[in-house]
Amino acid sequence: MRHTISLSLFLAAFWLLNSGHYSALMLSLGAISIVTVLYIVHRMDVVDHESQPIHLTLKFPVYYAWLIKEIVLANILVVKHIWLSNKSITPTIKTIKASQKTDIGKVIYANSITLTPGTVTVNMEGDQFMVHALLHESIEELEAGDMDRRVTELEN
Repeated sequence: MRHTISLSLFLAAFWLLNSGHYSALMLSLGAISIVTVLYIVHRMDVVDHESQPIHLTLKFPVYYAWLIKEIVLANILVVKHIWLSNKSITPTIKTIKASQKTDIGKVIYANSITLTPGTVTVNMEGDQFMVHALLHESIEELEAGDMDRRVTELEN
């Protein structure tokens, strides 16, 4: 039930932010749309802890701040190596073990790797992620496990 309430609040906020109109007609049309969507997703039985991860809400801002910092640092590193020359770029593919227990944790980890410039998650099988990196040092940073640890803390 709390996931449905969370979804309805999210949809209401999304509707209000996108419409920008607060007349009675627009608010009633928005309410009708939200009720219709809630009915459909309830019938489809797709509202659960993964589609509405309420338990992550308070932890996400700290993680996003750290991830944005990592994205900026990776951008600088990739640009530096591009300017140096092709000889400083060392493309590497390696399989990395993930410690996340839930599917949403694994997806957050894989997407965080891909969002970081110079790295991309190519394949996921169980707790093994195949990662391609432009620089070998990017793989070493992933193997050090800081990102893995932070995502694991996020999902707990």
